[in-house]
Amino acid sequence: MIEFQDRVAIVTGAGRGLGAAHARLLASRGAAVVVNDPGVATDGTGEESRPADQVVAEIKEAGGAAVASYDSVATPEGGEAIVQAALDEFGGVDIVVNNAGILRDKAFHNLEWPDLDAVIDVHLKGAFYVTRPAMRHMRSDEGGHTPYGRVVVTSSNSGLLGNFGQSNYGAAKMGLVGLMKVLAIEGARYGIRVNAIAPVAGTRMTEELLGPMVEKLDPALVSPVVAYLCSEECAVTGEIFSAAGGTVSRMFVGLTPGWFKHPEKQGALSIEDVAEHFDEIRSEDGYLVPATSQEELQKIAGKLLS
Repeated sequence: MIEFQDRVAIVTGAGRGLGAAHARLLASRGAAVVVNDPGVATDGTGEESRPADQVVAEIKEAGGAAVASYDSVATPEGGEAIVQAALDEFGGVDIVVNNAGILRDKAFHNLEWPDLDAVIDVHLKGAFYVTRPAMRHMRSDEGGHTPYGRVVVTSSNSGLLGNFGQSNYGAAKMGLVGLMKVLAIEGARYGIRVNAIAPVAGTRMTEELLGPMVEKLDPALVSPVVAYLCSEECAVTGEIFSAAGGTVSRMFVGLTPGWFKHPEKQGALSIEDVAEHFDEIRSEDGYLVPATSQEELQKIAGKLLS
């Protein structure tokens, strides 16, 4: 059994959908959970406390430990307050699941700047605002707290693969992959593992997009992947996982072997060279999956210095 006894988890956007499923599962395995949700509509407007309260009540009724947080992730002050709630109520923070999100979908030519700002503030900046104070605590041993940390960010196939009308959302979701990659590197020496999920699930945000498939894409089928990535048993860091309807896959950025013309031995690369060898450049045969930017540089250096 994978358990989370004596672990404290923060789950943002946990009043409904995916976040609520994550919070319930972590609590059922022993974690004390900060259920964060300001109770806004899918576009980020409005405010009510009930969604977070309901999830907290369900967790407590089942014998678990939870506290509600109504702060918005979209400001630095909100992020600090969410982490402080974990410290005040449970004395620490071991796990952060960045799940909060809103939608402001529009075709790019119709996109208005407030729609861009709102989505970036919640999805991308929100992960910064919550994770930074949490990771500072994970790195320390104040009050006898044993250093430990797991961070999961919620990306999307809309960012990794693209989707019409979601330029703001897709940019934020791919931005989260970049954040995750850097935090995985910076957290490694402290035993902090940072990974991303790209879920497909039936929620308020997707019910109109998924049609009849929505009933088969229960958010609870994504939560076991999140919980594993939050567990002590998880040894990987810096990776992306697709999860939907019971299927789990790794997604990654690949690098083709490409084509190489040695500038010192064969002359400078030309536009015509690129055109002539474009199929070879794009060929996926023998692709690599570099874990860091340094690994790509090693590939380049291996050719230039040969």
